[in-house]
Amino acid sequence: MSERRVLLIVGGGVAAYKTLELVRLLRKAGIAVRCVLTAAGREFVTPLSLAALSEDRVYEDLFSLTDEAQMGHIQLSRQADLVVVAPATADLMAKAAHGLAGDLASTVLLATDKKVLMAPAMNVRMWLHPATQRNHARLAADGVAFVGPDDGAMACGEFGPGRMAEPEAIFEAAIAMLAAGGSLAGMHVLVTAGPTAEPIDPVRMITNRSSGKQGYAIAASLAALGARVTLVSGPTALAAPAGVTRVDVETAREMLAACRAALPADAAVCVAAVADWRADEVFASKLKKSREGPPTIRLVENPDILAALSARGAARPRLVVGFAAETADLEANAQAKLRSKGCDWIVANDVSTEGIMGGDTNEVLLVRGNGTEVWPRAPKFEIARRLAAQIAERLA
Repeated sequence: MSERRVLLIVGGGVAAYKTLELVRLLRKAGIAVRCVLTAAGREFVTPLSLAALSEDRVYEDLFSLTDEAQMGHIQLSRQADLVVVAPATADLMAKAAHGLAGDLASTVLLATDKKVLMAPAMNVRMWLHPATQRNHARLAADGVAFVGPDDGAMACGEFGPGRMAEPEAIFEAAIAMLAAGGSLAGMHVLVTAGPTAEPIDPVRMITNRSSGKQGYAIAASLAALGARVTLVSGPTALAAPAGVTRVDVETAREMLAACRAALPADAAVCVAAVADWRADEVFASKLKKSREGPPTIRLVENPDILAALSARGAARPRLVVGFAAETADLEANAQAKLRSKGCDWIVANDVSTEGIMGGDTNEVLLVRGNGTEVWPRAPKFEIARRLAAQIAERLA
């Protein structure tokens, strides 16, 4: 199975509320999340919140007859690729260090044969206590990885080490650990995303409405499967996904140069909405209104990045995937683009559909030489996860 899975154990501490954001980040990166909620953790977050964000049921009771029959603690511990404990309280750390198994969370930790990442969170005195430090050293020696704790203000009013790492830091640590054993480990994938911006003068430009969200989600999903991802991005307001190397460009010519510099690559996924034309002359100063009317701007054709990367030769990636943003005749236009560009796959969408361009959802056709798949409307991170899984299968 290409999809990566995290089992998240939520301990009992005020920082438990941050795990909701951690679940959201993992799901957005195309990673499946299943949660184990301790009795103490339930005092701070609800099973309903975790279930809604993870899109999976939440497990709480070691002695549930239904859970043990359908998804017992052994299966929970083995079906994940990574076990994350956040917040890792002093109690949970002590149980894990001494091999205790009195509840579902500690039993899962004892039964797992997968990597474990802990994000400690507790009062500064508890963290600095010799017993906790011994437990920390014992767990580290056993192979448990840690992120944090950070220095900072505590809910109890004290200041110092013991504050749980922020969700983004835990997410990045989890991504790095997942990538080490992913189905794309050792492979390099080039992704383009966002619009290009072609200047007319120092103020005006030719661009489009692309947000970059789909391309960034694809880059994140590929990184989660272990790929070394180079993301060549036009101007967007998005943060670079964890574990991804982003190269910022503006124009189509800059994007093509950055893509060529990133080669060789095992695969290229060209999601960027590249401007087809640019101004033949870029004016040095802002164009002004005049009595003679608007200026004449001569357009010239931009380089075709998808066709350039698809061209046969030693530098061609093994798999080249193009995107087609259409407003009519979706499948016919996608088939024509597949033939004319020389790429292997085309992912096509109808950007005239409300909420697609710039939104958080997408619905696409995956067009290949052996047929077409219809992918119904779904969050862009789900489309990304599905495409990344198909790419991993093809490259394998």
